[in-house]
Amino acid sequence: MFKQIITAIFVVAAFISLSGCANLNDVVRAKETGTEGITKIYAVTPEQAWEIAKTVFRWEGSDAIEEHKNEGYMLTSSGLNGYSYGAVMGAWIRPINTVSTEVTVITKRRIKTDLFTTLTEETYHKRFAQAVEITKRGNPLPRVAP
Repeated sequence: MFKQIITAIFVVAAFISLSGCANLNDVVRAKETGTEGITKIYAVTPEQAWEIAKTVFRWEGSDAIEEHKNEGYMLTSSGLNGYSYGAVMGAWIRPINTVSTEVTVITKRRIKTDLFTTLTEETYHKRFAQAVEITKRGNPLPRVAP
């Protein structure tokens, strides 16, 4: 019995290690190739979009946010929880004009075989739109997701 448990643990560990782990560089490369992510345009200034992007990541439980404001993007990750090994994520903020901003988000599961992830691109944009509405009403963005 003990031998079977050890064998099963070894097989699972080997499977996970062979499946590869995503990192922040993978998110940047995905943006550079243009093959992944969801892009939407919002009626907010680039500065508002930047603050909203950070807020959404925080609402969704991200770790520290690595800001590359001069290059127009930020990267972050989320850690292991009860159903996922976490994710790596990035948001790109591109001004369209003074009152419209294009936002692209890319999320990747840390372990490609995970069935669940901590944040999807669709959820990110739903939360972003929610934050835009809060901002348009003149209210400050709450620290905790509404």
